[in-house]
Amino acid sequence: MSLHLVTSTKFDFDMFVRRAAEDKGPRHAIYQIAQNLGAEVHQPDKSKIAWLDKVLAKVSGQPEHWALARGLMRELKETDIVYAAGEDCGIPLAILCKFRRRAPRLAMYMMFPGRKKTQVVMKLLNLQAVVQKFFVITGETRKFLANMLNISLDRVVRLPESTDEAFFKPGQGSFEKSRPLLAGAGMEQRDYKTLALATHDQEVEIKICAFSPNASSSQQFSMPDPVPENMEIRYFEFSELRDLYQSADIIVFSLLKNDFSAGTTALMEAVACRRPVIMTDNLGLARELIEKQLIVGVQPGDHQGLREAIGQLLANPEEATAMAERAYSHFLSYHTSDCYIKQISQALESIETPQGETIRLSTSHS
Repeated sequence: MSLHLVTSTKFDFDMFVRRAAEDKGPRHAIYQIAQNLGAEVHQPDKSKIAWLDKVLAKVSGQPEHWALARGLMRELKETDIVYAAGEDCGIPLAILCKFRRRAPRLAMYMMFPGRKKTQVVMKLLNLQAVVQKFFVITGETRKFLANMLNISLDRVVRLPESTDEAFFKPGQGSFEKSRPLLAGAGMEQRDYKTLALATHDQEVEIKICAFSPNASSSQQFSMPDPVPENMEIRYFEFSELRDLYQSADIIVFSLLKNDFSAGTTALMEAVACRRPVIMTDNLGLARELIEKQLIVGVQPGDHQGLREAIGQLLANPEEATAMAERAYSHFLSYHTSDCYIKQISQALESIETPQGETIRLSTSHS
């Protein structure tokens, strides 16, 4: 009996390890899980694509995901547990498990279960019959998936949004400031036009890290045109981004209205650096932290409300610092890498093999 992790994208884990050792970037979550739980990692390889994979990719995923799934089906035993880190690599595995008499036990992370094609494939092929555990990132998605597949909620595990607390952490910050500094980060569903409208005539400086690690050609964002003189939008390396967070008087995440919890990775990075945060009120973690009064919320597209929220925090620095302290304490209790790994390990350990056994994972949390 062994644990296998399957990724949607091929990563250079050695690079992540070297960078983290030099304190130039965070560790990779999948690599941490593999090291802490004694798992074997399998990644897609485009050089192994066959003509059949290109045909099957019309159903779901990419050709390299099918090539990986076919290869794994030749290796895995029914006593093995497989965790697919996305539905793009997980659905091909689930489909092949449907046609194998002694299939491995499968767990799958679902990023966008609401996509029409995903819903059709999952329901038409009854794939929930071969997936023992599903993982999602929001409570709304958990309920949606359970209802969509007509399964019990205990089969859908909500994972905590997390970041590497060994890298993103409180610090003094080294950016020179002649006026208050506002920081932001990300591209997915970002609304920098509203942020510009709220601050273009204010005595503040704004620096934006315009980058998203999971960027796609279909991602939506709104940019000011022209960019105000007090706003700088560019790419920041990880170490510079951390310095920006630590230096900022306020970190602002202005987003378009969305229902899939965009921006929460950056939100965790900011909270981990113990800085006050303003964020657009959308479904998911942002709304939860707003309701707990750990961050300040504003409505989508409300530049006047955002302007007032910024002014309120700048005028009351002690209140802003106290809020950041509460949010940081909450982060340490629920959203660190250790919290994330612990939740995954507990869920995977609860999966039984056909013989009624459960896997026992090493959880050193190094």
